[in-house]
Amino acid sequence: MKIVSLFSGIGGFDLGFIWAGHQVIWANDLWKDAVETYKLNISKHIQCKDIREVPSCEIPNCDMIIGGFPCQGFSLANQQRNEQDERNFLYLEFVRILKDKQPSFFIAENVKGILSLGKGKIFELICKDFEAIGYNVRYSVLNAANYGVPQTRERVLIFGQRKGLDININFPPKSTHQKLNGIPLFEDRQQWVSIGDALKNIPHPEELHNLENHEASKYKLRFNGYLGHRVINPDMPSPTITARGDEKGGVVVHHHPNNKRRLSPRETAIIQSFPINYKFYGTKTS
Repeated sequence: MKIVSLFSGIGGFDLGFIWAGHQVIWANDLWKDAVETYKLNISKHIQCKDIREVPSCEIPNCDMIIGGFPCQGFSLANQQRNEQDERNFLYLEFVRILKDKQPSFFIAENVKGILSLGKGKIFELICKDFEAIGYNVRYSVLNAANYGVPQTRERVLIFGQRKGLDININFPPKSTHQKLNGIPLFEDRQQWVSIGDALKNIPHPEELHNLENHEASKYKLRFNGYLGHRVINPDMPSPTITARGDEKGGVVVHHHPNNKRRLSPRETAIIQSFPINYKFYGTKTS
């Protein structure tokens, strides 16, 4: 299918669809460093512009629209979250373009906290907005670890199919991995991939290596149970990799599974299933 990607970031969502055999024909993001990273690794078809300033007529027709509309206002990690956060309403740009282009399908992704904002009324409104422009909507909370990613990452996926299409799509997709917890593995599933296994062949940043973006912070580790200061279990997937949405302020970087230093950007990318040769544009802080 031909896909239009909104709020594309550095292209992680797009990359999955490309690996699955689809073609991303147009993409958009506002942050220059993310756009340059996308261009380095995927294609120059991405546009660096505020989506609110992009008329639908400038976006090509497609079979599917995908995107993770900004989630900082929805996130449980945001202690100041509220229904009035302007970032929460950027999903309306997704709705606008979807309404104007009318592709067969769409998939939107967001943090689990979106389900509880406004005691569930905000998410109910979002689904109704999608339904009002002609789509049957289904959603599910999926954990990336259940699909072979060495990270426990729960996200809401919203799947929409244009009303009237006589196509049966299985959603959500069947998981491929499972946490053991003393329970025997199902015949068609594998054990969760651990952060220790994912990084076992990655050299220490101060050793001789040819990896890009592989520098580790000299920050002295603390272990107090807070995010970014927790002991990492090498036999389990990584805790959720978090982000600020920009390069300002302090970023949360987890400890390496040896619990003697913090992860490098390269190791963090591997944990999120980016290819080892994926190049990241920008300063170290970015």
